[in-house]
Amino acid sequence: MKNKGELIVIYLDNAATTWPKPECVYQAVDTCLRTMGANPGRGGHSMARAASMLVYETREALAELFGIADANQLVFTHNATDAISMAVFGIVGPGDTIVTTAMEHNAVARAVRVAQSQGVTVKVIPCTSTGQLAMEEMEAAIRAKPKAVIMTHASNVTGTIMPVTEVGKLTKKLGVTLLVDAAQTAGVEDIDVTAMGINILAFSGHKGLLGPQGTGGLYVQETISIRPLRVGGTGSMSESDIQPEFMPDRLESGTPNTPGIAGIKAGVDFILATGRSKIQAKEMELTNLLLEGLRQIPEATVYGQQTAHGRTSVVSFTLAGRDSGQIAHLLDKNYNIACRSGLHCAPWAHQTIGTVKTGTVRLSPGYFNTEEEIGQTIIAVRELVAQGG
Repeated sequence: MKNKGELIVIYLDNAATTWPKPECVYQAVDTCLRTMGANPGRGGHSMARAASMLVYETREALAELFGIADANQLVFTHNATDAISMAVFGIVGPGDTIVTTAMEHNAVARAVRVAQSQGVTVKVIPCTSTGQLAMEEMEAAIRAKPKAVIMTHASNVTGTIMPVTEVGKLTKKLGVTLLVDAAQTAGVEDIDVTAMGINILAFSGHKGLLGPQGTGGLYVQETISIRPLRVGGTGSMSESDIQPEFMPDRLESGTPNTPGIAGIKAGVDFILATGRSKIQAKEMELTNLLLEGLRQIPEATVYGQQTAHGRTSVVSFTLAGRDSGQIAHLLDKNYNIACRSGLHCAPWAHQTIGTVKTGTVRLSPGYFNTEEEIGQTIIAVRELVAQGG
């Protein structure tokens, strides 16, 4: 349990934003604001140079984490949604075909629907009721050589991990661009862009990377050119009114969120020092305890894989005859358990698993949760069942 002021909170909404952050993240943001609060790349004085070095070192840390050979192919964005929009609208145009999946977050779904309204063909590959991809249909769609395959690495509703590596082998063989939404997996799951055949990787900074909100990034393979979604000052080639062609400047215009980037670096440093696999193992242990506890409640229906295998630390459930929003409200009000209910900005996923009318209660443990907190959460759900209503 964590202190939020004087209130003791069991925070199980890490799929939305991880909390608390490692202490080093808070310190890094504070230090950045106090000692290097200047524009990186836009001044020759010591504070501007320090800010530039911080941005450079953060790129290098992320490149190490994701197996990226050239850190300059990695740009900073407002969040994963921003990164996905940059990629989608930067690589496709009228007459192109996009292939995606039925488990996508609205960050993908809404972007491809806008693209569809502009003359792009969108093919959505179905998934099973546990969120698993219909791989044969995906293979057939890739063989038709679309412009791009755009898919999540893991569902934010069921936690189901998608077969990105298998898809990547096919897209690489046929010369199809693979864009992966790693909002739910970056920092926790093993991601190697080369080994997995990922051409473009979008990620958030405030979830598994343990950084502040309003941060994210986009990796773009050297062979792919993305049309900038935004243009403007980059601190480079200031004598020209033409957007630079080279990365990362091509896709990074305007003053960056340097304190947020400092927080990302501290989060990545924490992950690398602690060990990504250790963080993942801890989260899976907690997820398994949560799944086991919920399965022992007859009134509870758990969605997605029934064990921790093949999923991230995201667990969605409903209680028979009960409103999901009310359950989440009571967990918060009566037990100080922070979770999320509803459709989680992913109506396609809820249509796939059959919960689009009811939504679900989503519990998402993080590295800083404890076994005791999971046990108390199961007790709270049992009590809510007993209370009826």
